[in-house]
Amino acid sequence: MRVVTPKRLTEFSKKHPQSKIPLLYWYEIVKSANWNSLDEIKQDFNSVDYVGNNRYVFNIKGNDFRLIVIIIFVSKKVYIRFIGTHAEYSKINPTETKFL
Repeated sequence: MRVVTPKRLTEFSKKHPQSKIPLLYWYEIVKSANWNSLDEIKQDFNSVDYVGNNRYVFNIKGNDFRLIVIIIFVSKKVYIRFIGTHAEYSKINPTETKFL
């Protein structure tokens, strides 16, 4: 999969250093993946949730952080839409595109 704008992961980890290693782990798994469905994603990340509108939510660092991405399986692209704390995630609608 191709992660679009991975720089957002680096920028977020500068503000939240404890997220650096878990986000790097997520990125390395995703960029070597070749997913075609939610079931295939769950083989790598059991806690991923599909929330609609092509959006998937990943728990990062034991649910301390949330990462929302849009996955387009046909083009093998993953678009980062939101990275935040669990509290910040609770204030948004994960199916909207207005964040970031």
